[in-house]
Amino acid sequence: MNLILMGLPGAGKGTQAEKINEQYNIPHISTGDMFRLAIKEGTELGKKAKAYMDQGELVPDEVTIGIVKERLSKDDCKDGFLLDGFPRTIAQAEALQSLLSEMNESIDFCLHVDVPEEKLVERLTGRRVCPECGATYHVMYNPPEKDGVCDRDGSELIQREDDQADTVRNRLDVNIKQTKPLLEFYQEKGYLVTVDGDQEIDQVFQDIQAKIEK
Repeated sequence: MNLILMGLPGAGKGTQAEKINEQYNIPHISTGDMFRLAIKEGTELGKKAKAYMDQGELVPDEVTIGIVKERLSKDDCKDGFLLDGFPRTIAQAEALQSLLSEMNESIDFCLHVDVPEEKLVERLTGRRVCPECGATYHVMYNPPEKDGVCDRDGSELIQREDDQADTVRNRLDVNIKQTKPLLEFYQEKGYLVTVDGDQEIDQVFQDIQAKIEK
């Protein structure tokens, strides 16, 4: 089964990816992991990607697509894969279609974990972190025993800058603009499956299973 996983920051994509990986034994492939592997293996494309990344530049599509091809050609992908964080643009989505067609493969489903924007703001702005040990809490979903204090070492918890409301809303706006055309692209192809991400984690996964197994 060949899957693409989509969802805004805070939608719980990572958790669902782990569950899909366990249930169907297909590798969870994130863009970052792909780049790191290509760089570690010292492939030609890995070296090219590293040169761009070292300059703080975006890796061009032709290099990214090449790295995707290398990764999908590995043995662990022969029974399928779960792509996370790729494609990010229509150009990449079209290139992926061509690449899979060359490999006599195709996408089975594009899974979209959908959570209302206000809920995502609540999830993302509620995060608190211990500056000493790195423990992570959430004011609603995983609060410390004593308000504002780390359970492990008693340090005062902080809110990271990128978890503050203005930053979070800005990040979500950017992501919504980026993902909307992709969702439409996969809707037109008939691959899009949307699940309600504003439920208990296990219920979200049961919904994913029900939709992709029917």
